[in-house]
Amino acid sequence: MRASISAPFIDTKADDLIWSLEHPLIDPLATRVVEVAGSRVELRVLGASHQVLLGSDEGTLVETVACLPGFPGRLPDNVEHPLPGVGDYRFASVVESLSRAELAHRVEEVHAGTADSPGGLLVAFPGDPLAITALHLTTGSGASLRWRTWHAYPQSGELVTTTTTLTP
Repeated sequence: MRASISAPFIDTKADDLIWSLEHPLIDPLATRVVEVAGSRVELRVLGASHQVLLGSDEGTLVETVACLPGFPGRLPDNVEHPLPGVGDYRFASVVESLSRAELAHRVEEVHAGTADSPGGLLVAFPGDPLAITALHLTTGSGASLRWRTWHAYPQSGELVTTTTTLTP
């Protein structure tokens, strides 16, 4: 699903992003709810990046990757965190510095892979066609869930990709 918005792009660069499992919900610019593997997953694009909200009979998870005032930036490369009642949570992030042409190619790939997918949500921000935030939810082996996100920063030539796996 591709969502149109009129809100400006707030993020400035990859180093401003933080990761949290404890931040309260932030009003989203766009959402998509997906029912998968017995769970309700809400994909949320924020003006400051994304949140994924997982609600099921076993528990709730709120993953936040965003620029948050008062919090020092820097995403972790890898996190493994058991969540009682929810499952084993694994998060990984990669920041790539790309030329504008390389970034345009990668953004095109993200559009192709997420915009029409039943588990995809893509927001292009006004001002630059390469300024996007996208999320894509899939199922893994068994009852595991997997989502990837992309945050493109054309002003700094950066592409942030995150991959999360939740295994019950």
